[in-house]
Amino acid sequence: MILSGWARRTGVGVLAVAALSLTGCGERQHVSGVPAQTVTFSILSAQGQASAAPLWQPLLDDMAKAVGAPVKPHFASTYADLVEDMKRGETQAGWFSAQPAIDAIDQAGAELIARTVNQVGQDSYRATLIVKTGSGITLDSVMACGRRYSFGIGDAQSTSGTLAPLTYLFTPRGIDPDRCFRSVRPANHERNAFEVASGVLDVATSNTVSGAALLAQNPTLAEQIQIIWQSPPLPEGGIVVREDLDPALKEKIRSFFLTYGQGSGVEAERQRRVLAGLRYSRFNPADDDYLDPIREMMADQRLIAARAERDAAGVAAAEQELTRLRAKRREVQP
Repeated sequence: MILSGWARRTGVGVLAVAALSLTGCGERQHVSGVPAQTVTFSILSAQGQASAAPLWQPLLDDMAKAVGAPVKPHFASTYADLVEDMKRGETQAGWFSAQPAIDAIDQAGAELIARTVNQVGQDSYRATLIVKTGSGITLDSVMACGRRYSFGIGDAQSTSGTLAPLTYLFTPRGIDPDRCFRSVRPANHERNAFEVASGVLDVATSNTVSGAALLAQNPTLAEQIQIIWQSPPLPEGGIVVREDLDPALKEKIRSFFLTYGQGSGVEAERQRRVLAGLRYSRFNPADDDYLDPIREMMADQRLIAARAERDAAGVAAAEQELTRLRAKRREVQP
């Protein structure tokens, strides 16, 4: 049975955010003389600010033109920082991975308006477990535990870096990572991949999106990494906006993402090249229900933690949430 201490420390039940946020008041003037609201686009990328900033800037520039307001990038160091920004009203929209998007919806009065689609038309990805190529480390040897290996896990609120490995790999085997590995250290996917490739870490979590990005940016480093486990498909991230955002601005943001890179002509081709740099092909419409598979994973982890703590109220609440989500899933199945 996995220990509740790990579940508490990784924040399985209290989630935060990954990425894109919009905030603040600007100085640019409309023709009418009324100041335009500044949209601050904050980004927390698994690849880090240095890698992400040049890829996102062209899209931010296009967004500024489309919504008629300044759009400025802002980078934060953790998912939690970004959800707090939205809760305080400093940000009004953002790109979030699935688990933090739920936190933004539940705690910051946000709604999901679009989801990302990758370059081969999928709106899902997979969490992975990686080791150094040629290390001889196998999934069986990792699952044998014995404090033999060092382990790099993701941010506590990362869907692929923490929640999915717990849900699909460690918890079903009754493994607590703290007791399994010689050391456990959280970091973003980029750092974990670099340290696995260089032999600093024995094992780490990652995902297929980060792996594809690394292969494109640094194929020599990518060749030093081997995947030994993959999760089932996970819902991709999406665009989240605050519900109390000015309706006209909200609709401009929604329209921008849902039409970006679509159609024909020189401009559409240019936009598709911008999306390709981000490893996307388009943004599709999405609503709250899109995130239900992640909610089910979260409720499952809360149930395990509550049982370990003999918390009857916590068990009842988690079981009720699981029952609700599973009934909802059955209703929509053909």
